[in-house]
Amino acid sequence: MTQTNDSFVEFERVQKSYDGEILVVKDLNLQMPKGEFLTMLGPSGSGKTTCLMMLAGFETATHGDIRLDGKSINDIPPHKRGIGMVFQNYALFPHMTIGENLAFPLEVRKMGKSEREEKVKRALDMVEMGDFGNRRPAQLSGGQQQRVALARALVFEPELVLMDEPLGALDKQLREKMQFEITDLAHNLGITTVYVTHDQTEALTMSDRVAVFDDGRIQQLAPPDQLYEEPKNSFVAQFIGENNTLSGVVTQIENDKCLVRLDSGEEIDAKPVNVSKVGERTTVSIRPERVETNKERLSEDAHTLKAEVLEFIYMGDIFRTRLRVADSDEFIVKTRNAPDQPRLRPGEHIEIGWLPEDCRALDA
Repeated sequence: MTQTNDSFVEFERVQKSYDGEILVVKDLNLQMPKGEFLTMLGPSGSGKTTCLMMLAGFETATHGDIRLDGKSINDIPPHKRGIGMVFQNYALFPHMTIGENLAFPLEVRKMGKSEREEKVKRALDMVEMGDFGNRRPAQLSGGQQQRVALARALVFEPELVLMDEPLGALDKQLREKMQFEITDLAHNLGITTVYVTHDQTEALTMSDRVAVFDDGRIQQLAPPDQLYEEPKNSFVAQFIGENNTLSGVVTQIENDKCLVRLDSGEEIDAKPVNVSKVGERTTVSIRPERVETNKERLSEDAHTLKAEVLEFIYMGDIFRTRLRVADSDEFIVKTRNAPDQPRLRPGEHIEIGWLPEDCRALDA
């Protein structure tokens, strides 16, 4: 089968079932160009890790074809695919030094000693671990071990690196530091990277594109900003970032606008994204930072609703306010800490507003 669209990694109609009945991956079609950093994001059981393991060769596709640089790799064993792997548990050999851990994949490839030493040194320097070659994994911190695991995946200069929750065991501060280091390294070396995580912040921070998985399917594949600003369905809107939802029925629809009667009786304008006809149930989605609580800041085009303040939390750079809006007690607003931004009090009744284009009518 031939390569299409200059894609380097390609899944074509790939399915996976462990018992012959239930599909954990359903008809997956995905193309990645060379050099892209793509994250597979989703909850546990969504199929993202299974896709990664099929690409690595540790799982076999039940149906469909997986191609690397135009060639089908379905029948090629893992060790012959030339793919680097980084796991959450590091998977370092405890009885070997760091240098020996890195040299191992080179020995398997029958590389000469002097070339092995040169590549090990280069890989360790790449992750700022050049002075640690003679230590054993147990003598290193978690962050250092993860750097070594990354160096081992890169040491034989693969064109594709797969990472399965590689930062899951690290503390928050170190995890954030490693996110930037991994992304910079991948882009500087021009490595194609497939990264699996359930952490949405990690996915948005690191990726060129994100594939959001649920129920064995890609729900949306897009760059991080598009994924956040323009979710295609309710699952993506809820899974990516914080989101306010109100339920109702479409009463009018015309081009890029629709009118929704909320279950509480109010009518609001929205952008029709996943609705197609009058009478259809919908969930409207509004991001917390798109809502304005300062009446003087509201534009003429803003749609307004009455609200009651239930909770006001000072968080330093932002204020987080929980409101009762249209029968929902979980309506969240995030406003930046500014001199003209009012500090609201629980029990206070206010008017809030947002632009109609920031309100999206999605599937119910």
